[in-house]
Amino acid sequence: MLNRLLAPLLAVASLGVQAQGTVYRCPGPPVLYTDALTAKEASEKGCRTIEGTPITVMQTVKPRAGATAAAPAAAEGQRGAESRVDNQQQRARDDERRRVLQAELRQAEERLSSAQKEFNNGQGERRGDERNYQKYLDRMAELKDSIGRYESDVQALRREIAKLP
Repeated sequence: MLNRLLAPLLAVASLGVQAQGTVYRCPGPPVLYTDALTAKEASEKGCRTIEGTPITVMQTVKPRAGATAAAPAAAEGQRGAESRVDNQQQRARDDERRRVLQAELRQAEERLSSAQKEFNNGQGERRGDERNYQKYLDRMAELKDSIGRYESDVQALRREIAKLP
């Protein structure tokens, strides 16, 4: 008798789940949550099913037409005021930027030189804490990677300095 009472309830509950459909989470920027795909389409796109997880959909608020027209005009007015810098002030800014970039370049070159000296073309000295040879190899690999990064930093800073008037 209990089975007769539960059978209709289970049928109604299963209909509710079926009406909702299967929800898929598809990878990629942006991540897509959808129930509009077939199982075949979902597997082709690399989507996976989401079961038992509630999904909240939030809609964005559209800005009012009056607010959007006023914002670009205000931004344009600010840009116009910023672009009116006299030559002497601009020269001072450029000189300051050059000074800062040159200081960064000196530091980057020092880091590169220090790392190259320690690396010693892959024949760096073993430290006392490197009784295990693998630790030494790991440190050498790290140094080699660091040298590559430092070299790219130096090149990037030189390019930035070359762009300055």
